[in-house]
Amino acid sequence: MQIWRSLDEVPADQPPSVVAIGVFDGVHYGHRVVVGKAVAHGRALGAPVVVITFDPHPDEVLRPGTHPGLLSTIEQRCELLGLIGADAVCVVPFTRDLASMTPEEFVDHVLVERFHASAVTVGENFRFGRRASGDTETLSELGVDRGFVVDAEPLVSGEGGVWSSTYIRGLIRAGDVASAAYSLGRPHRLEGAVVHGDKRGRELGYPTANVATTPHAAVPADGVYAAWLVLDPYGDAPRYPAAVSVGTNPTFDGVERRVEAYVLDVDDFDVYGRHVALDFVERIRGQVKFDGIEPLMAQMAADVDATRLVLGDGNGG
Repeated sequence: MQIWRSLDEVPADQPPSVVAIGVFDGVHYGHRVVVGKAVAHGRALGAPVVVITFDPHPDEVLRPGTHPGLLSTIEQRCELLGLIGADAVCVVPFTRDLASMTPEEFVDHVLVERFHASAVTVGENFRFGRRASGDTETLSELGVDRGFVVDAEPLVSGEGGVWSSTYIRGLIRAGDVASAAYSLGRPHRLEGAVVHGDKRGRELGYPTANVATTPHAAVPADGVYAAWLVLDPYGDAPRYPAAVSVGTNPTFDGVERRVEAYVLDVDDFDVYGRHVALDFVERIRGQVKFDGIEPLMAQMAADVDATRLVLGDGNGG
């Protein structure tokens, strides 16, 4: 799959393409419906399928300081889009200049000039152009004049309501990573470099990998989770069962919020400096402040047992 990091990287001889547009953060089931329809169009027409996504998230540019917790890194987003059929992904830098384009300018500059769009697929709530003045009806009308058809896909609903990135972020903020995984179609993943911490876990017999998560990541609510630690998020390295603590270590009067993973049954697990991923499976408990070391260690042992029960023994594949 081809990845372009800006519109300028798109080849001048790009053939007529079927285009899906959206932020697609998380590439959840709702997003897959939109991209899937584009893939179906592309295969029927014999045309390449291009997915346009944006970075940073438009909210951060339009309303600075409101950046939502991200459900995926750009790298993971591109990988997931490729897995569901995209031939290329164009990561368009979302800037004030882009946001100030009129709907007509956006369609002409992006869809027509760059991708020679023959079909465009979006969600039914898609908005574009200056002050979000364009909607799916606008896009369809412009498509008639410029030679492409528009498919606006209805939003997908599950047991908890519409499957949207906002809905899934709410589940994660509440610590309900199991329901989030159901809506995502995969475990929610955090990525980051393993950095040095207080080494307190090592002193207690539970050495942890302190993961410095990527900027704006959607970090689950404070508590302890059963998760998989993946040594190479984009390769073939193994994954390991882990009990993950999210929070401030209140027993030790901590202030800084951290994500720390204790890998089960592996001695001398030294991954400092490595970029790893954590795939969250289930919440074990909330954050608790203990009255000393002994009750804390007893609870940590119980957390490990609970994690083992959720994930099973062994390294997984």
